[in-house]
Amino acid sequence: MPGIKDVAERAGLSIATVSRALSGKGNVSARSRERARNAAAELGFVLSYHASSLASGRNHNVGVVVPSVHRWFFSSVVEGVSATLLDAGYDLTLYNVSGGQERRHSVLNDFLLRKRVDAVIAVSLELSEAEIQQLLAIHRPIVGIGGPLPGASTIRIDDSGIAQAAARHLIQLGHSKIAHMTGDAAYEQDFRLPGTRQAGFKKAMNDAGLAVRPEWQISADFTIQGAYASARCLLGSSVERPTAVFAASDEMAIGTILAARDFGLRVPYDLSVIGIDGHELGEVFGLTTIDQDARGQGALAVRRLLDGLDGGTDTEAADTEFPTHFVIRSSTAVPPADPAPAR
Repeated sequence: MPGIKDVAERAGLSIATVSRALSGKGNVSARSRERARNAAAELGFVLSYHASSLASGRNHNVGVVVPSVHRWFFSSVVEGVSATLLDAGYDLTLYNVSGGQERRHSVLNDFLLRKRVDAVIAVSLELSEAEIQQLLAIHRPIVGIGGPLPGASTIRIDDSGIAQAAARHLIQLGHSKIAHMTGDAAYEQDFRLPGTRQAGFKKAMNDAGLAVRPEWQISADFTIQGAYASARCLLGSSVERPTAVFAASDEMAIGTILAARDFGLRVPYDLSVIGIDGHELGEVFGLTTIDQDARGQGALAVRRLLDGLDGGTDTEAADTEFPTHFVIRSSTAVPPADPAPAR
């Protein structure tokens, strides 16, 4: 059977270049990559990843740890990670730690230490310094998505800043009666996302001299169904309805729009709604949102890891604020005019 040396001779390239070209690893020009692949195809050569791993000491596998595979943000990040890893010739091992602290401890203190992966991407998980150092001690680089990790490279968005921007958008339209739908206490465990976005909302309201009404601060579970139930309570039981709702995620914003329809409220004429995420359904519902490009965050995490593995720029403790994009659609508008007083 042909070997990699035969492919190198056929392609007119070095063995090292052919190895990098066929494995997707390292810097290889597009022309050299094509020559290596054509030569391999002509000879019927298939790269042995087992042999490659023995030679390089790598498994060509990255472990990705997520709190849940059912939430839109996490699954979107995994899509971005998976596509970028495949393009680079790497496998992905997914660890879902939704089973609680015991499963999380097992993944971080057992599975990831078995040398089956070359690096780790932790999504929305606030790892302790001891957990991070344990992985770094066995040369497993880490990139975190969602918040700062001590001693590790991180990718995050400015949650407080974008929450302020979302609230300011409603305020600048003329709204003063604004409700906020946040995540419930269960989502405060890692990086305190709900509290951070709620704090951003409150700052924008306070800066504008507007009251934050406690009865208009409601929580849900970051799902359409959960938000729908919470929004029905808000819109159906309040003595006075808000003219706008800022939801901490797009799915909760969509649930709010559906609840508003139940009460005959027209969005945005009777109620403006804004979210955060960039969810695909946002376009269907005409939702104004702040797009955080979850897939792009996953892709950047992979590029950073592979750059480090290939001996590129040292990004071990780099903290990157990922850019977001404000998308204005039809779910927000000026508030309805107050009815004229009766004579």
